[in-house]
Amino acid sequence: MSEGDAAAAAASGGLLGDIILDAIARHGDAIAFVDDEGETSYRAFGQMVAQAMERLDELGLTRGATVAQISENCTRQYALMAAAYIGGYRSLTLHAMGGREDQLYILKDSGAQILVGGPGRIADAASLASDAGIACYAHQDDDAVDPFWPATPASSALPAHAVGEAEDIVRLAYTGGTTGRPKGVMLSNRALVTNTLMALARIDFPADIRFLCPAPISHGAGSIVLPTLVRGGTVILQRGFSVSGFAEAARAHRATVSWMVPTMIGALLDAPDLPSDALSSIDTLIYSGAPMEPARVLEAIDRFGEIFVQCYGQSEAPNTILILDRGEHRAAPDAAGRPFPGIDIRLLDETDGVGEIAVRGPLVMSGYLGMPEESAKTLAGGWLRTGDLGRIGEDGLYRIVGRAKDMIISGGFNVFPAEVEAVIARDPAVSAVAVFGIPDRKWGEQVTALVVPRAGQEIEADRLRDAVRAAKGAVHVPKAIHIADELPKTGLGKPDKVAMRRLYSEG
Repeated sequence: MSEGDAAAAAASGGLLGDIILDAIARHGDAIAFVDDEGETSYRAFGQMVAQAMERLDELGLTRGATVAQISENCTRQYALMAAAYIGGYRSLTLHAMGGREDQLYILKDSGAQILVGGPGRIADAASLASDAGIACYAHQDDDAVDPFWPATPASSALPAHAVGEAEDIVRLAYTGGTTGRPKGVMLSNRALVTNTLMALARIDFPADIRFLCPAPISHGAGSIVLPTLVRGGTVILQRGFSVSGFAEAARAHRATVSWMVPTMIGALLDAPDLPSDALSSIDTLIYSGAPMEPARVLEAIDRFGEIFVQCYGQSEAPNTILILDRGEHRAAPDAAGRPFPGIDIRLLDETDGVGEIAVRGPLVMSGYLGMPEESAKTLAGGWLRTGDLGRIGEDGLYRIVGRAKDMIISGGFNVFPAEVEAVIARDPAVSAVAVFGIPDRKWGEQVTALVVPRAGQEIEADRLRDAVRAAKGAVHVPKAIHIADELPKTGLGKPDKVAMRRLYSEG
């Protein structure tokens, strides 16, 4: 981070909105966003944010009100998020591909006062808002829904400073709940400012950031938008991911940065017709959201070069808990990385070198909305319990061995799925793998693997079992190996082990 960037961030007074205002003011006519509607300069983006703020005020929303959106990536979506941060509202962005039942629950649980639908999701917004009993508006012209955006420019300029205090909740991020219902993670200005500063301080961004974003900015990919704007870069928004679409956009826009989940990187690796120079302009490819098998990490480096940066975080401590730099990937492809500066990490309830990763510091959430008991449990003793099990290697790097709830206890022994997955993924016939436990009368839980073969390859189950036995011992060997065309995934592209356990327990 340059001296100017650091000074601007430090001057923010702990408010995320002030960082946004500073970026808009400093970068003027440079291009801030590119989407399907065209290019938007920082100056024009500022005018768009001012329009959104006037509209929220016109609709009677007051400080602390929740502004919800459901949209595929577009500039107006982030402009409304920015207006919420600056105006002291709470921004809530539904995952566009999420389940309708969860989306409706989230709207009601959050107390959202309006829902704004964007590209591809206006009809969904209208239906959800009707059932939730709240007002609905659209980012685009639509006969069935009133427009959110006024036809005339804002009557006043952006304010000099954002509204609010450091501990004000400005974002609600919903995550899976132990009861089956999503939990509303309350994120303050303090947490989101910390997230932005840590990304700027520790991720090795190129001097010219042209951030190509195929993943939803409603979730993890959105964490790279503000660091890009602070640096005066350009955010190139895509409405979904495809190998050909990503490759074409990377070339056309000379993209230098991207953010992906591992399944997207896997799709690039497995695409037979991907041009050899498709990622030649990419300097930094950040991946997060789920583990990536070490064998695939090495394959990606060999194919695309040392461009990969892994960031580990979760909704409760967004995006910047651990980082694995580009230079460390080849030597430690199984690692999640080292702590970002400014937070403490500890392994709790450690047994045989494995414990639950816990986090303390200004990055951490303020609790779960309306769930004081769950909040107290997760934040007991001042430490955020992540639910992830890890160990620290002699090289000082943390390694994730699985979710605490996903640990398999077979015959009285602990089996960590990530370690078995890493062995199976080394096999040249394997494209993707997930290991999970299913109930077993004899063993308590049976180690089970679901494997996706590479195109034109056949899986030899006995060879996989032999490899696991040699590397980890007999207890870790999958008693059942299933073959599928693809792994079941959540709406965010993560392997869905709940669905896998349900499917193969019943089968």
